[in-house]
Amino acid sequence: MSNHQPGDPSWTRRGFLGTAAAALLGAPVLVAADPAVAAQQLPDFPPDVPLSRTAYRNWDGEITVTGLWACAPEDPAQAVDVVNWAYRHGWTVRPRGASHGWSPLTVPEGLPADAPVLLVDTAAHLTGLALAAADEVRAGAGVTLEVLLTYLEGHGLGVTAAPAPGDLTLGGALAVDAHGTAVPARGEQRLPGQTYGSLSNRVLSLTAVVWDADSGAYALRTYRRDEADCAALLTHLGRSLVTEVVLRVGANSNLRCVSRTDIPAKELFAAPGTDGRSLAGFLEAEGRVEAIWFAFTEFPWFKVWSVEPAKPLTSRRVTSPYPYPFSDNVPTPVADLAGRMVSDAAWYLAPVLGNAQLDVAALGLVATLSADIWGPSKNTLLYIRPTTLRVHANGYAVLTGRDQVQRVVSEFTSFYRERLTAYAALGRFPVNGSVEIRVTGLDDPAEAGLTGARAPSLSALRPDPDHPEWDTAVWLDVLTLPGTPYADAFYRELEHFLLSAYDGTHARTRVEWSKGWGYTDEAAWSDGEVLGTAVPESFGGAWDEAAAVLERLDPHRVFRAPLHGRLFP
Repeated sequence: MSNHQPGDPSWTRRGFLGTAAAALLGAPVLVAADPAVAAQQLPDFPPDVPLSRTAYRNWDGEITVTGLWACAPEDPAQAVDVVNWAYRHGWTVRPRGASHGWSPLTVPEGLPADAPVLLVDTAAHLTGLALAAADEVRAGAGVTLEVLLTYLEGHGLGVTAAPAPGDLTLGGALAVDAHGTAVPARGEQRLPGQTYGSLSNRVLSLTAVVWDADSGAYALRTYRRDEADCAALLTHLGRSLVTEVVLRVGANSNLRCVSRTDIPAKELFAAPGTDGRSLAGFLEAEGRVEAIWFAFTEFPWFKVWSVEPAKPLTSRRVTSPYPYPFSDNVPTPVADLAGRMVSDAAWYLAPVLGNAQLDVAALGLVATLSADIWGPSKNTLLYIRPTTLRVHANGYAVLTGRDQVQRVVSEFTSFYRERLTAYAALGRFPVNGSVEIRVTGLDDPAEAGLTGARAPSLSALRPDPDHPEWDTAVWLDVLTLPGTPYADAFYRELEHFLLSAYDGTHARTRVEWSKGWGYTDEAAWSDGEVLGTAVPESFGGAWDEAAAVLERLDPHRVFRAPLHGRLFP
């Protein structure tokens, strides 16, 4: 596969991880600040809040900024002091958790190190956990999902579904309505305290740093879920600083997860009414599915979760999360191929890489006895570590009726396959990762179990009042290595298809905030028509209402990033 010497570190698995992956790590790298320099550049900064210099890198490394000032408040009161300092000195505050995202909602690429932007790390200290009631948990915004779910599991509690990465901070997940994959299976009754929507739909109350006109300063305020302003803060896109939340939770469930790679895409994603093993058929039977379809392959890695109180005879018990080591740690063949594609511009190897990824998954499931696993929900829901291959991802949610899921999946995958084939015929290979498909319910506020609870204004899963028959969302992501030629143009075609095919007539496309969207032929988050018209219109009147609330709670725009300025001019 390569003419390079085996000992050349650029082409070994270790070398690839050390350069193309480790260089993209989003974990903060802190360098203690020189007190004299800090005093000069940040005069009158709260003396009890340590400052440091840091590098910011998002998940795929496409946004990398070095030398920014950062701090880690030890409690919410210190966070307020930091925000008021920023307000008085004309600085911007950007909350940072795990930096596990793609979109520039925190900082943009190209931000100079001397920009008056202060990163506020929540993961260092804002991590408290306590039960507020038998079915409620009080959590700091900086706690990671793995720690949160482990804590809940220890008290017999859990969630219906969760994002696959365990390193996400709760605050970051709520800011972008993070979700898992789950709808009710045939005959399944929702358990008390559970929801099939996003994590934002679990919030009962939240505490945020907001402008207080009476005192002429920013202050902490707690909002209940039934308050109008809370609706805008439930999914605030980084336009606020939430320090603590109270979540509704329910009894934990044991889940069985069966993986298979024997159903061809043409059968799994077939048009409605076609005989065979369809995605919608599995969805109806079990309610929890995920398809990972590697580029230029025919057999997706298809996962089906089912609620199983007792361990099935054929299942392997899992006692910890991340059950797929072949996926979490980049195997040598995949690392070598990806390294060659990036460094040698050998993008034509995309079909080889796709098949290598499928082979690794199929063989890895057998070798690690992971094709049929069972255990507490956390252990099958969390399966992505920071050591996995870092790729760019676009993301959309298509709101529709449960009976239309197969139609949406079939239409999208048919368009994707046709365009990928057409590009390949021209010698262009814009996708070398996978298509990922998940299905969830919507953010029904009644599932929060609080009278008068409001739906998150800016969640992609916000129900459409004009279409009460839409009760489901199909999540669609396409992954490729950063810098892949023609990827942006390809993503633009996919986006235009989704926006035109599901324009609100029989389904509605909304963007997935943490991923890529708003594509031109050259870049994401750059299409003025998508940012200025399509995205706001997809939320109807809730968009302007949320924009007004967020502006009123932060009239001095301390929490505003450049992308916010384009979304909320």
